[in-house]
Amino acid sequence: MNPAHTAAALLTGLGLMLHAGYSQAHETGETPHETADHCALVKASVEDAGFSDTVSVTCENGQAFLSSSSYPDHELMTGIVGSNEQVPIPAADYSAPIPLTATPGTEPKTRDSALAVAVNGVPIFDYTGGGEMSEDDLYHHQTQHDTLLTEQLDGCGGHSGRGDDYHYHVTPTCMIDAMKNAGDDAILGWAFDGFPLFGDNNPDGTPISGEELDVCNGLTDETYGYRYHTSKEAPYIIQCLMGEVADFDSLPRIAPLRPAAGSSPMEPGRPPAGGVDDMVFAQNDSGTRSLDYSYKGVAYYIRYTPTETPNCYDMETKTVTNNGVVKSGEYCR
Repeated sequence: MNPAHTAAALLTGLGLMLHAGYSQAHETGETPHETADHCALVKASVEDAGFSDTVSVTCENGQAFLSSSSYPDHELMTGIVGSNEQVPIPAADYSAPIPLTATPGTEPKTRDSALAVAVNGVPIFDYTGGGEMSEDDLYHHQTQHDTLLTEQLDGCGGHSGRGDDYHYHVTPTCMIDAMKNAGDDAILGWAFDGFPLFGDNNPDGTPISGEELDVCNGLTDETYGYRYHTSKEAPYIIQCLMGEVADFDSLPRIAPLRPAAGSSPMEPGRPPAGGVDDMVFAQNDSGTRSLDYSYKGVAYYIRYTPTETPNCYDMETKTVTNNGVVKSGEYCR
């Protein structure tokens, strides 16, 4: 049997079993019990996409944990204009919790950090860039804070935040291009309420009109109970969570780098007025990664090289934020 057909059958079968749990819960008013089947579904979504070498999935205490460095194997940062002068650096044991029981909620919830994780281990944020979203802002498009419209994103749909953490704000196009099972029926990620994320179309390939999606960019689903979607129009991706989250305030964040002994604290980058030009991110044979760009005709950069201490880096920067003064030091996750 074709392995792809086997995987598709597994996902369909598990999904139908999950739906049976949702239906029973809605009839009885009880919360559907967690099963090993939801764990297998999350594992299959990562494995079938081809990311099991860099993303591990473990299930315990009612949750599936997607663990990774949050650092994807595709082009990063190239072409960004609205830079915040931050650079993508691997996280230290990032672990995203996905409930094994996904339960519909009553009110949408949002936060100034990740709402979901992609199957390649990269966090997914809403479309705004600096925590501007609140429950009161969900029902109108904040064009001034739209990371896509303000050219803050690379061609893959992501950028680095204040924690020097790479994450997506819109459709993760480069990840999708790399997926072994790319297609309308492929799960792209998991929200922190346990519901899956799909692409622009329904899993059966039929188109979705903007009117069908709710405020969080999702809709009800016969298989999973509910599902999120990406979209070409704002809000582009998961904007809020429609399901229950047991401990919403404790959802994970990637902490900023801290200075090692003898190094000065690192000031967060500030967006240069009018944006930068010619941004490119590259890695050389020695392991040094460099973000290079120009501003008003002057060259700037942020470079780092791993040290012998795990999760620590020697950094050298020349940024607009620091008025072009070259600074260096060792910083750690």
